[in-house]
Amino acid sequence: MRVVQAELISKTVSELCKQACYVVTPDMRAAFEKARENESSPIGKDILGKVLQNADLAEKRIAPICQDTGMAVVFVDLGQDVHIEGGFLEDAINEGVKDGYVGGYLRKSVVNDPIFERKNTTNNTPAVINVRIVRGDKIHIKVAPKGFGSENKSALKMLVPADGLEGVKKVFLDAVKLAGPNACPPMVIGVGIGGTMDKAALMAKYAAARDADSKNPDPRYAKLEEELLELACKTGVGPQGLGGDTTAVKVNIEWYPTHIAGLPVAININCHAARHAEAEI
Repeated sequence: MRVVQAELISKTVSELCKQACYVVTPDMRAAFEKARENESSPIGKDILGKVLQNADLAEKRIAPICQDTGMAVVFVDLGQDVHIEGGFLEDAINEGVKDGYVGGYLRKSVVNDPIFERKNTTNNTPAVINVRIVRGDKIHIKVAPKGFGSENKSALKMLVPADGLEGVKKVFLDAVKLAGPNACPPMVIGVGIGGTMDKAALMAKYAAARDADSKNPDPRYAKLEEELLELACKTGVGPQGLGGDTTAVKVNIEWYPTHIAGLPVAININCHAARHAEAEI
């Protein structure tokens, strides 16, 4: 049994919050550069250049990529042979989010209840925390701050098996068209297929935080990722919604077995920042 101190978890989460909000990851940079080379629209090409310039300025000046530094979404793979001392896991994560957002001068966007009071919590907590127990004695943490310009354009549809692949494509395309310019394209789009309503939504969120150079290990779904990306780009929404070939730079799919009577589909859209940072303890 390996012992990990809660304080170390907090420090790690704090640094990941700042890193995710300040630094555009290499996979996203490469995706933007490739898109700029291939973009046929002069305006689209110019915007993609400005996206890269913004990324350079944010990293050099230690400033947020975007003013909406999102609600902190944290994925934790917790090794079953790890024992946490000195505090409770969720408390440690929220302490890290608090420290990262306050100390990193990141915008605090979380309110204490969704309907009645809506009072700002002043430190961007609580985070949305997803934990799964895995083999081993390590803790893998991914922080994916989610802005709501894109989050608000997410979709969930409970299809029936007869809807099939074409039904999945329709749900996807409807979501992309509805998002339009409001999700700050070019987007990274996560798709969750299967499981139950909640499982599909969680998979879509996880997929949206995957690297832009990743592929689904199942060749059937890897091919579908490419097909859906092509569908998204054919809408012509383009960079920042001003037209062009690059409405999205990546579509990631996660899937899970489902019930004989169901075909849940969830779409989670990330803006061009597609913030994510990860570390292993």
